[in-house]
Amino acid sequence: MKRPSYVTDKALKTFIKNALEEDIQDGDHSTLSTIPKDLVQSAKLLVKQDCILAGVELAEIIFKTFDKNLQIERLIKDGETTKPGDIAFVVTGNARSILSTERLVLNCMQRMSGIATLTHEWDARLVGTKTKLLDTRKTTPNFRVCEKWAVAIGGGTNHRYGLYDMIMLKDNHIDYNGSITNAVNMAKDYIKKNKKKLKIEVETRNLDEVQEAINAKVDRIMLDNMDVKIMKQAVQMVNGRCETEASGGITREQLKEIATTGVTFISAGALTHSAQNIDLSLKAIK
Repeated sequence: MKRPSYVTDKALKTFIKNALEEDIQDGDHSTLSTIPKDLVQSAKLLVKQDCILAGVELAEIIFKTFDKNLQIERLIKDGETTKPGDIAFVVTGNARSILSTERLVLNCMQRMSGIATLTHEWDARLVGTKTKLLDTRKTTPNFRVCEKWAVAIGGGTNHRYGLYDMIMLKDNHIDYNGSITNAVNMAKDYIKKNKKKLKIEVETRNLDEVQEAINAKVDRIMLDNMDVKIMKQAVQMVNGRCETEASGGITREQLKEIATTGVTFISAGALTHSAQNIDLSLKAIK
C-alpha cells in the first residue's frame, strides 16, 4: 500500500538513525566477537500468531539503511492477513548486518502488526456505516510515525499527526480562555495573521457547548465522553454544518451503536496505546 504523506524519507531516516544508535552505540560486540566479517547468510521473518502484518516495508528500509547490500525478498505485503508458520520475507547478505538490525526490525514489526491487527478488528465493526475510525496522539514518543502508519495499514484513518497540522481546542484551551467563542475567535485571528491553512476542531462536553461551537462555525466538533442519546441529539443539532467526532473512553463494543448516531468520526487512543505486540521471529536459514 502507498505510504501516508507523513511517512517521509526524512522522518524514517531520523527514526532509524536514532534507534540504531540507541541499540548499537560503539558496536554490537556479541556479533563482532563471534561472526566472521565476510560471512553471508539468510534469515526468514517467521509469523507466530494470526495477525494483520505491518512493518514489512519499514523492515526493508531498516536493513538497507544499515547495509545497502542486504537483499530482501518480500513474500507477504503490509496489510495482509497472516497465520502462524507464514514467512513474511527472507533477508540475505552479511550475517553481521542481519544480526545487528534484527531486534530493531522485530520491535517495529511486532508493535506495528499489533496496532494494525487491533485497528482492523475495530474498523470491521463499522462496516456498513459512514463513520470512520480515527487514531489519536496517544502514541509512544519518537515512534509516532510507525504507530500511525500501522493504523493506516490496519484500515483506520489518521487524525492530525501532531500539534502543527490542525487546531484542536480542548477543555483546557477553552477554560483558560473563558469560553469556546473566545478561543475560536483567537484561533481564527491567529490563522489569518499567520496565513495558515488549518482546520479548527473544538471539544465539547455538553449540548450547550455544542451549540456554542456551531455558532462559532468551526470545522469539526468533538463530542467528548457523551452517552449515545446525547451524542445523537448533538449530531442532529449540527445537522451537517460541520464534521463531528465521538471521543473519550470508546470501547470496541460501543462502536456500532455510536455509529448509528451519525457521527463523522470515532477516535480511540486504544488503537495505539492498548494494542498487544504480535509474536514474530527472525530465524537463521541453515
